[in-house]
Amino acid sequence: MTNLAPSALRPQNPVPRSLSGLVDEFNLAWSGDIAGVSVTGVSLSSRTVQPGDLYVGVPGQHSHGASFARAAAEAGAAAVLTDEAGALLAAGCGLPVIVTENARAALGTVAAWIYRTSENPATLFAVTGTNGKTSVVYLLFGILNQLGVTSGLTSTAERRIGDLAVTSSLTTPEASELHALLARMREADVRAVGIEVSAQALSRHRVDGLVFDVAAFTNLSHDHLDDYAAMDDYFQAKLELFTPDRSRRGIITVDSDWGRRIVEASRIPVTTISNRPDVPADWRMTVVGENASYTEFVLEGPDGRRLQSRVPLMGWYMAANAALAIVMLVESGFDLELIAHALERDGGIDAYIPGRAELISGPRGPLVYVDYGHSPDAFLNTLAAIRKFTPGRLIMLFGADGDRDTTKRADMGAIAARGADVVVITDFHPRYEDPASIRATLLSAAREAMPAGEFYEVPNPQAAFRKALSLAGEGDAILYAGPGHENYHEVAGVKIPYSARDDSRQALRDAGWL
Repeated sequence: MTNLAPSALRPQNPVPRSLSGLVDEFNLAWSGDIAGVSVTGVSLSSRTVQPGDLYVGVPGQHSHGASFARAAAEAGAAAVLTDEAGALLAAGCGLPVIVTENARAALGTVAAWIYRTSENPATLFAVTGTNGKTSVVYLLFGILNQLGVTSGLTSTAERRIGDLAVTSSLTTPEASELHALLARMREADVRAVGIEVSAQALSRHRVDGLVFDVAAFTNLSHDHLDDYAAMDDYFQAKLELFTPDRSRRGIITVDSDWGRRIVEASRIPVTTISNRPDVPADWRMTVVGENASYTEFVLEGPDGRRLQSRVPLMGWYMAANAALAIVMLVESGFDLELIAHALERDGGIDAYIPGRAELISGPRGPLVYVDYGHSPDAFLNTLAAIRKFTPGRLIMLFGADGDRDTTKRADMGAIAARGADVVVITDFHPRYEDPASIRATLLSAAREAMPAGEFYEVPNPQAAFRKALSLAGEGDAILYAGPGHENYHEVAGVKIPYSARDDSRQALRDAGWL
């Protein structure tokens, strides 16, 4: 059961906590009458307040959240938590107002206390890195299900508790939503949770109040330099996960200098894994067979431990993600032989990863893949993987995020031109930027990289896919990169309903291929 609109999962039977207890626990100042007042939840937006919530007002880009304290009160909030400036704005809302120096920084620990996160028995897995986070989280979820373990996840694509799922709006939810999700998971007897942890989540306090049992690092490549001044700043944000306040144990992919730097700087015990024969590591993954439907690999570790299995996705990097997920499970206490037995019984890892090199075409016509990748490194790896199994032409369709890291666009265009036979440039979430300017940057870089290349510019994504499809036939492949699992196209602040997966399937049907 999947809802299309993003929604938070909260405990169905919340346990009230006294406001006076909250004030005493964190030594907070307050105004108003807190005697006998209880809170049952936390909300960062007045639009999502439920009766009994603690409404947390933080400074925003355009206004202070405390300005909406009256609206929160009308929605049933029991009290307000904010900073000194917010307390002035919230005066007169009719609710007790609790004051802290930095409400956003306090949000995680306060939400953890209200939702009793420390009482959660689930093993918590964190995955960070530029690429692969979502895949590792879903592979963890799949393997845990094969082991008979009730599990949950939160990813860029969705929040999931067993078969219950809602779509995501952030890679890592705000701390208030994350702790509510864990409380709901506790009600469902979830025993293991995989959580994508972005650099922004660490910088913006979204995972405060949690200590992960195992944290993993996949890789680091050019991305998010709109949020971080340089790659080293981006790296330092990721490194924060590998400290005792955040995690108990780390699993680090050491195929790059970034991974090796994390090993050197980590303040928690770490285990290393590599996918290269020339890199020393505790665990090693080797691809031993691959086709367009699966990748078979061998994982070897300390004391002669060994597992051979397959992941139902193409590309060495998907095997690397699977191996990382398995080592995370082993380091958390699962027996490798038990994992191997479950995977052998089922013919390999049983996992579905929405919008990650997802094959949406049928047995006839060109192969069509929809992928979420929107970084140069993701383009490079996915194009190389598809190229291996494409006897004909490889056509790539993509655009670039507006109001996001502009410094990666030239590399994206150049890599697409070098890796594909045909490139179709379209719009992808231009947001408030001029879409024609974004397309021009991508096309210029593509033409500079391959002056004799075949390039097309089609602004409308639906028309662009149909153009790509018109150029393809049997033996060819189309990679539609960027939208992946998403179900909207954002233009000038408006999210227009659009699913690349659904639209591409419709175009294939219209063309007689499905």
